[in-house]
Amino acid sequence: MQNSSSGFLNRAHLAKLKFKAIRAGVWFKGLPRIDRVLVDLTIKVAENIRSLHLAKSIFVVLGKLEGLMESSVLKSLRLIGRPLAEKISLAAQKLGNTSAKSWAVDSSFAFFLAVMHTNR
Repeated sequence: MQNSSSGFLNRAHLAKLKFKAIRAGVWFKGLPRIDRVLVDLTIKVAENIRSLHLAKSIFVVLGKLEGLMESSVLKSLRLIGRPLAEKISLAAQKLGNTSAKSWAVDSSFAFFLAVMHTNR
């Protein structure tokens, strides 16, 4: 899959991601042992990942790590703030507020709603 050492799926990149996950405290707490073993063995054995099957497995693990390392504020913004902003915007538009259309895409408004929701 990747032949150059500068590719995305190489030993150095995986080791760096593992280090970040350990520092973030999600390597042992949030990642199952089988996933940790897969990454550890890949770091030890392969300089570059050429197997499509192994690459797919590694991408699944990296997706899990990404979700675990995402900050709680960004996660609440994505899961709570945006949907609330869209609902409020739609309700205000139905009541005749024409400027409310921009509320649905206003990141400051969505951030405010997410913070207010989490502080209830």
